[in-house]
Amino acid sequence: MSTTTTTAPPAITAENILRLFPDINTSLATAARNSSELDGYDEEQVRLMDEVCIVLDENDVPIGSATKKVCMWTNTCCSHPLGIPGETGADLAAATMGVRRAAQRKLGHELGVPAAQVLPEQFRFLTRIHYMAPSDGLWGEHEIDYILFIKAQVSLDINPNEVQAYKYVGADELKAMFKDEKLSFTPWFKLICNTMLFEWWENMGSLERYENETQIRRM
Repeated sequence: MSTTTTTAPPAITAENILRLFPDINTSLATAARNSSELDGYDEEQVRLMDEVCIVLDENDVPIGSATKKVCMWTNTCCSHPLGIPGETGADLAAATMGVRRAAQRKLGHELGVPAAQVLPEQFRFLTRIHYMAPSDGLWGEHEIDYILFIKAQVSLDINPNEVQAYKYVGADELKAMFKDEKLSFTPWFKLICNTMLFEWWENMGSLERYENETQIRRM
């Protein structure tokens, strides 16, 4: 008879962050573009890997900073708040406003949406999700995600270095796309859609009952 032991990963705290991830800087982030892992990426994509992200513990408490490359963020149309004034916060209210500003910034960077069309106060904060998943063997995702909703008329000027194609879809069409084996989606996007997004989408006219959750959902 054989036995299998499963060991849960240790919780990330301010006390053990440097032991678990020695590349994290607990005061000021430094550049990290000197590896072959970025071979094949153009200059702009490599530059973006040097953006300074916020390192959190599992309870969404900021405990350090590091470059996007060190943090291993996926490069999708997410807000990716940076470790800069205006996008960080010591409490939930300040952090939420920082994420709203980051969302406005990234919508402009990736989709060319003018800032005046997506003001930070127009974003509605629903909840936070602690999520972890591997991606392609080199990159993966381990993050606390803030879920924001906004309903707005916007004009697009797509950044070709960030977006290959885009399409407006309804909920039923998106569900059908998930069943198409020729299409690929990140684990995070499919997970959030199948567990919560479609319910939120169906209740767009009454999101008040979903807003401003203080507890972090774990996935």
